[in-house]
Amino acid sequence: MIQPENPLLDAPATSQWLGLSISKLAKMRLDGTGPKYAKLGVRVVYRPDDVNDWLDAHIRQSTSDVQ
Repeated sequence: MIQPENPLLDAPATSQWLGLSISKLAKMRLDGTGPKYAKLGVRVVYRPDDVNDWLDAHIRQSTSDVQ
């Protein structure tokens, strides 16, 4: 059996990883501010690399950093 190098994460696993509620993650999908995701039928899944990229894009050193 082929094992993917980066398995897909469902919304509950992703929200737990990020420390966000599932509903907050859903709102972020709605307004396009969250990590990239894929819709597989009714399932929403995230690739770990996309979540890491999203996190990297939100790294700040100071509260005065440009958003």
